[in-house]
Amino acid sequence: MTQRSLQVAKWTSKKLVRSWKERIIEFVLFLAAFSAIATTIGILYILISESVGFFEKVSIVEFLTDTEWTPLFAEPRYGILPLLSGTLVTTAVAMIVAIPLGTIAAIYLSEFASVRSREFFKPILELLAAIPTVVYGYFALLVVTPLLQKVFPDLPGFNMLSAGLVMGLMTLPLISSISEDAMRSVPVGLREGSYAMGATKLQTSLRVVLPSAISGISAAYILGISRALGQTMIVAIAAGLQPNLTWNPFDQAATITAYIVQVSLGDLPHGSLEYQTIFAAGLTLVVMTLILNIIGYFLTKRYREIY
Repeated sequence: MTQRSLQVAKWTSKKLVRSWKERIIEFVLFLAAFSAIATTIGILYILISESVGFFEKVSIVEFLTDTEWTPLFAEPRYGILPLLSGTLVTTAVAMIVAIPLGTIAAIYLSEFASVRSREFFKPILELLAAIPTVVYGYFALLVVTPLLQKVFPDLPGFNMLSAGLVMGLMTLPLISSISEDAMRSVPVGLREGSYAMGATKLQTSLRVVLPSAISGISAAYILGISRALGQTMIVAIAAGLQPNLTWNPFDQAATITAYIVQVSLGDLPHGSLEYQTIFAAGLTLVVMTLILNIIGYFLTKRYREIY
């Protein structure tokens, strides 16, 4: 075999090895992506399969319209509205806190803070996300609630207001971090063009940067709402476990996640109707989150087309 043939064979061998390496890497990346999809499919399969048995015994009309949720009582009632109201009220209170504060923090960190200030404040802000939620729950119960009772003397020890306020503080780092990343990705040329037209830094931030980054900011809001909907320990500790159909944040109420935790810690036999209620409640929560994600998708798509 000539030297040229050896070189060709060596080059072909290297190319073959490189091709196999690329295929292996591609397969590993595929498995990583597929694992997330498979996990989601598995969760949905379990929720739906268990919920089918529940809805065979309880009509979906009763489930969606009944105003009492007492599946563990002697005379059970299966209306999801009390859990739904508690979930929505605590989430609304949380978003009233998290969305304005998170957006303001993002604007400051992106447009006004110096490099040193950003390096100092951003890690501290994101440190809030590292605190365990059970700590937030006891903070709401033992610190926030007594402070609120000084302003509202009739406020009960368990209430949705303190739980929602602390949930807002917990969600704030998520919203501010994603929103700030979206604002910093806005091209510098847009800012410079605004300054050239005589706009101030505040006007540029609110009228140029914020609208240009609205797609990412909307995604941050949707993620924040989804996280608040799925929050468990804070509402279980601070809002109470009594399912009441109320839209008053000063009252105590149970949320969907709190009820799931309450039943999961019990000794209910697998396959019983009471046990299947947690899957029906969980499926309701998944549907709510799915609707939010769909709304967020269309909102971001619309704003991308506009801006």
